[in-house]
Amino acid sequence: MAERKPISSWLTDMDGVLIHEGTPIPGADAFIKRLRESGLPFLVLTNNSIYTARDLHARLNRMGLDVPVENIWTSALATAQFLDDQRPGGTAYVIGEAGLTTALHDIGYVLTDHEPDYVVLGETRTYSFEALTKAIRLINGGARFIGTNPDETGPSAEGPLPATGSVAALITKATGKAPYFAGKPNPLMMRTGLNAIGAHSESSAMIGDRMDTDVLAGLEAGMQTFLVLTGLTTVADIDKYPFRPSTVVDSIADLVDLVDLG
Repeated sequence: MAERKPISSWLTDMDGVLIHEGTPIPGADAFIKRLRESGLPFLVLTNNSIYTARDLHARLNRMGLDVPVENIWTSALATAQFLDDQRPGGTAYVIGEAGLTTALHDIGYVLTDHEPDYVVLGETRTYSFEALTKAIRLINGGARFIGTNPDETGPSAEGPLPATGSVAALITKATGKAPYFAGKPNPLMMRTGLNAIGAHSESSAMIGDRMDTDVLAGLEAGMQTFLVLTGLTTVADIDKYPFRPSTVVDSIADLVDLVDLG
């Protein structure tokens, strides 16, 4: 096997890698500081489409993690990029929050419930029965079905919450139409992110806490993958999958010294 090139750009998941339930994971601040000092291109990724990059920058900043807005890449941004490539200046009926609606407005999309090109489903804490009914009827009427991410549940202090993947399954059951998901594990999210920072997969690394999204997406995008054990995956879980990460570490703190300061 050919030896991999040195890592010259980094992509890292946010929840479970840098933060956990609103608290920074030890070593996250040192890792981000080292990345910024190195001058290497990097992105912090999240499949959550609720918040804009500016919102997330402010939230992370309050936790002591200084991540510039341009270094944050969400499934909402990946979805908007995909739609802009597929059908520039299109129309969409959107179920989601400001992270998604802002991303679509920014690419010039018109949000409408009148014969839209797409129904776009994202994350929200207030899924409306009326909105879901409208989405089902629009898809049955010919609108194409897009989902920001396939995550079936999301974390909260009280326990798991139903997420985009679960709600998409409801719509699929009612329409017979499966959505195209732009977020992880679709390598499209990685490739569009890499393009955004001018990086190449051969010399890039992906850090995540989930085998089925982070590691899989990184692997399929051709990147070196690091699995941290501060999130949802344990060592015992790894062998349940037919693929493996390049490296397994306890936490983000173990990767600080791997960032090349040049």
